[in-house]
Amino acid sequence: MWRIITAVWVACLTLACALGAVAAEWAPASRVEIEGRIVPPYALGAPIGDDGVYHLLNSGGAEIGYAFQTGPLAPLPGFSGKPIDMLVLLKLDGTIIDVRLLSQKEPVFVSGLGEAPFRAFLEQYPGLSITQPLVVGVPYGKAGGGSDLVYLDGVTKATASVRIAHESILAAALQVARDKMAGVGGASTAPARPKMEYAEALDWQALVDEGIARRLKVTNAQVDAAFAGTIWASDDPEARADPEGLFLDLWLVDIGPPAVQRAIFAPDTVDELARLHAVSPDDEPILVMDGGRHGLVSADFVRNTAPDRVSAVQGGFPVALRDADMFPDFLPGVPEHDTAMILRADRRLGFDPITEWVLRVQAVRAHGMFQPEIGDVHFEIAYQAPERFYDVPEVVTPRPAWQEAIVNRQADLIALSVFLVALLGLLGPGMNWFAGLGSFTSIRLGILAVVVGFIGYWGQGQLSIVTVLAVLRAAVGEGSFAVLLYDPFSLLIWAATILGFVLWGRGLFCGWLCPFGAMQEFAHHIGRALRLPEVEAGPRLDQWLKKVKYVALLGLILTAFVVPDQAEKAAEIEPFKTAITVSFQREWFYVAYAALWLGLGTVFFKGFCRYVCPLGAVMAIGGLLRTRRWIARRVDCGSPCQLCRVKCRYGAIKKTGEIQYDECFQCLDCVSIHDDPTRCVPLVLAEKRRTKVAA
Repeated sequence: MWRIITAVWVACLTLACALGAVAAEWAPASRVEIEGRIVPPYALGAPIGDDGVYHLLNSGGAEIGYAFQTGPLAPLPGFSGKPIDMLVLLKLDGTIIDVRLLSQKEPVFVSGLGEAPFRAFLEQYPGLSITQPLVVGVPYGKAGGGSDLVYLDGVTKATASVRIAHESILAAALQVARDKMAGVGGASTAPARPKMEYAEALDWQALVDEGIARRLKVTNAQVDAAFAGTIWASDDPEARADPEGLFLDLWLVDIGPPAVQRAIFAPDTVDELARLHAVSPDDEPILVMDGGRHGLVSADFVRNTAPDRVSAVQGGFPVALRDADMFPDFLPGVPEHDTAMILRADRRLGFDPITEWVLRVQAVRAHGMFQPEIGDVHFEIAYQAPERFYDVPEVVTPRPAWQEAIVNRQADLIALSVFLVALLGLLGPGMNWFAGLGSFTSIRLGILAVVVGFIGYWGQGQLSIVTVLAVLRAAVGEGSFAVLLYDPFSLLIWAATILGFVLWGRGLFCGWLCPFGAMQEFAHHIGRALRLPEVEAGPRLDQWLKKVKYVALLGLILTAFVVPDQAEKAAEIEPFKTAITVSFQREWFYVAYAALWLGLGTVFFKGFCRYVCPLGAVMAIGGLLRTRRWIARRVDCGSPCQLCRVKCRYGAIKKTGEIQYDECFQCLDCVSIHDDPTRCVPLVLAEKRRTKVAA
């Protein structure tokens, strides 16, 4: 049988490679098609080059920005092996006007969720700027914890696909910005970093003389003057009573360099700043002190968040500031102050300490008793750290999308890793002990419940033949293996499955990690609880039916390369998307198909898994990597004892007693029988003989 399987697999790969040689490059859409997507008050201008970039005009014919496709500029392949192509309208200042879907072949949107959630996802982009740090995900903490990160709501059950789309939009937009819009998209060099080993004898007066410590004084009279002529002009009696009093007496120092720190702080605070640098090397600490009435923050301020009365701007773009939650101790000679804060500016978001930036302090007044009107003015102080305290490292590149995906799902990945390690331990070194437990069946069902709930519905880790087809297409140049990196949760399951190939064959995934397979097993137990009749195929029919999954696999591979537009539809032979990915929320005929297999499972044990599943065929072929016969056998197995074969519901034991590993689901039932002296016939007979001899 394995020779037949190998031959089919080799034939499929050969045909795939032959067909893949004719793969065409992604071409821009015609001008007519693009022009039809542009609606007033915008109009399509002349093309720029041959990569699908056009001038974008306003109603008066003046240039307002650019229109371009993401496909030709950033052809990041999706799970289908094809890029997600979108039309982006971008202003000259980097603001996104609109993003519209042109074409996509993502399986979850083609016949799963439909395109409506995807189009709704794209509706979040208008008004955002490519100069903002845009992330697909959910912010942690209240309102993102004061971060300048802009979070885009993903699409449940399609996070990997929308992240691919997001990366395509940004990659294409930044390419246009670099090529056509000088000055937009951030600095071309990495921000400077403090020289941690640099030493220089400094004191507070030296910092003031060199402009390292800078002061901003604002009197009450100056604040009154700023509000003059407004309804808030008389809303600060304290300022009117003491016009020469200090509303703001602010000192500003960049304390990133240790040489500067040692001129200001006591040794304990210097050590604390060193620990902050070790933990957050991308943060630049900034000292702000105030001896006036302002106080830097409002009464509602929460430590370790963004200050609500102080902000910063560099190069026309906001700098994200965050309280470091430190209580510094100062050296003698540092000016007296009422409020001192150490703020953190994140270099990863573009802050460069040796490039001039501006600190803005907000003064707020309220007019009226009930629902007062709020007015504000700002006072500014410019700052630039001396270059001698810093060096410029290599250019910092944005975090790759696969790293972003791992960060976003790190909690799930940790939980999955713990689960997989525990499962591998039970099925490996602890296999015989595990199978011999009296509560083995209950524990197995508990594990399968975790697989359905955590891996299936929560983690969306149901492996699919779609991924296999995407890998095949990538192997012949019609896609990229990078598509796998956008879903690290599933990739970790694939890694465990491939390891299982070497250790046991197909059984690890098919018997223990497949959510739909687990659902079928639960359906079987429900059927037994309801005392429904149990149907089994005869030995000859069973052998024929087991070949169906290989035919299904071959058909899907042919479809993927001969008529690729129909590959997603053909992959619906798997009910996984319906039952797990979209939780039965789709057209009735898909739901009926998935329900049919689950209903059939109550009387016919795991019929889909055993006979039809094309992914199961892939797993069986992958099981040829198995390096050992891990299920122990005795000479008596098969001749004369047939107990294990009769009890095996998968038909994976031959009459000779040999295990057919390409059909073994690793349920451990035969292992349990083999080690049980009350059920294993050879052990029972041996015990009877010993008893008889002893008598």
